[in-house]
Amino acid sequence: MWYDESQVMKQSLHPDNYRLMVFEDLNNGWRFLTRSTAASDETTKWEDGQEYPLVKVHITSASHPFFTGEERILDIEGRVDKFKARAAAGAANKGKRAKAAAKQAERQAAKVAKAEAKAENVKTPSK
Repeated sequence: MWYDESQVMKQSLHPDNYRLMVFEDLNNGWRFLTRSTAASDETTKWEDGQEYPLVKVHITSASHPFFTGEERILDIEGRVDKFKARAAAGAANKGKRAKAAAKQAERQAAKVAKAEAKAENVKTPSK
């Protein structure tokens, strides 16, 4: 024998409560029937006329851009909107920051010029 009896699969490791369930994609309404152990309180009528437990999911292979080849943004929780708002606020503040930096540089240049003028006055004795 090419395998050892001690390496046989463990008993009672996998769940035994598999049942037919309907999964529904909330993005495009695509539904499929498969076996699963997922818990569900909702039921739905399938094409064969029977009632099955229903699990609603946000994304499936029918709506995921990797599988569909489309490049679209599925913004379920507003992440893209939040990012765009932060980017717009950053762009608005960029002008203010540039103006403040220019003013600071002008003040620094004036300070240096004043110090140089003061140093020049100290070097030349008054007669």
